[in-house]
Amino acid sequence: MTATVSKTSTKNIRLLLIDDHVLFRESVSRLLRAEPGFGVVADCGSGAEGIRIVKSREIDIVLLDLDLGQERGADFIESLRIERYKGKVLLVTAGINDTELPGLIRKGISGIFLKHGSPALLVQGIRETMAGRALLEPDLLRRAFEGAEDHGPPQRRARLTERERRVLSFIFEGLANKSIADRLEISESAIKACLQQLFTKTGVRTRSQLVRIALEQYRDQL
Repeated sequence: MTATVSKTSTKNIRLLLIDDHVLFRESVSRLLRAEPGFGVVADCGSGAEGIRIVKSREIDIVLLDLDLGQERGADFIESLRIERYKGKVLLVTAGINDTELPGLIRKGISGIFLKHGSPALLVQGIRETMAGRALLEPDLLRRAFEGAEDHGPPQRRARLTERERRVLSFIFEGLANKSIADRLEISESAIKACLQQLFTKTGVRTRSQLVRIALEQYRDQL
């Protein structure tokens, strides 16, 4: 399979689409190229091609199918880690195995978009991913939480306040800041301040990273 590589403005969100189904890949590429603020740098059908592109082009978000025929998206994500890729990975997939889900979150994916979703939701999801929000449906988060293995005594970690634990629990449910504020009957600015405290305590910078840390280290408090 031959990758399609395009020129794109540095002002756009630079996208790489990896999917082994040519019709789906070309349709999504056409959709995203028509979207203001998006630039599809390339699309290809395999992880090996994807790595070559990531090494040669600046990519903000990789849109990755989990099932690439004889390859698995999880292996590609591991290759990205080895290459020290600094961008984000959004899985765009038909489905996901419960046993695989916790590991993918630990590998640092920014979110999961299921292919039965609408084009408008995909566009919105890409923008949310670029903004640093974790694109994970509440049901997927619940499944990840339930499927995560207990690896023995918890690692050394910061002590969370009651409010921080509650906010973290709601983040795990996939709630936005305003919804969390409504649940706790406090201001949205207070939620943002609490999130900053959580980022500082856990040493992360985004909600998706916070979800991963919660899955690894704070399951017993949620």
